[in-house]
Amino acid sequence: MIETTEQDGIAVLQLDHGPVNALDLELLSALPLALASVAEASAVVLTGAGRCFSAGVDLKRIVDGGAAYVAEFLPALTVAASALFGHPKPVVAAVNGHALAGGCVLAVACDVRLMSAGTIGLTELAVGVPFPTVPMEIMRHGVGPVTSRLVLTADRLDPATAQSMGVIDEVVAPADLLPTALARAGRLAAVPAEVYALSKRQLQRPALDRIAAVQPVDDPVVLAQWSSPATHDLLLTFMENLSRR
Repeated sequence: MIETTEQDGIAVLQLDHGPVNALDLELLSALPLALASVAEASAVVLTGAGRCFSAGVDLKRIVDGGAAYVAEFLPALTVAASALFGHPKPVVAAVNGHALAGGCVLAVACDVRLMSAGTIGLTELAVGVPFPTVPMEIMRHGVGPVTSRLVLTADRLDPATAQSMGVIDEVVAPADLLPTALARAGRLAAVPAEVYALSKRQLQRPALDRIAAVQPVDDPVVLAQWSSPATHDLLLTFMENLSRR
């Protein structure tokens, strides 16, 4: 589900899970393990196989698995996003295609975001589900006030618009995406590792403090809403509408 390679001491993690790299329990469980396995690498590049970086949550698995699956899935999403956000080494997202919903969160959890194709955005409210605390705070940390627009409008941004709004850092031609990401990761890795890790923690501290304060209050509500029959019906309707397009 995650192919790991190495180039000049930089780990390249490629999401390779079905046609759109949809986020399910298995992929989310694999991501922290993959990050731990490359702990000695000087930096990490995260990208996707095929035409998508990640199109977000596998909604069919949510509907088919019901409340029992959701009770496992949401904690796995939190752990995976936290592991990526908190990885002490430089992490560069090479967004090769659509990065939607949870896929957008994973991209924004990286320190630098390059994009070559597709759209990026938060589509959760269009689907009818709320945000767990960690993804929300990762977005707030990564893109600041733009988070409100992304969350409330569920806009899907093309690369140029995303760059103009600060959601991504640079638009790169598809053929140049991975080489550029490796070069950016290498420049960041030139900083002493302990200095980079401390600086990263300092920058993230307000987000981590908000997570600690809010997560015990909000996440049980999020779990209840994701698990409700009403949400199940909304997801079914959303998927039916997608199939007609």
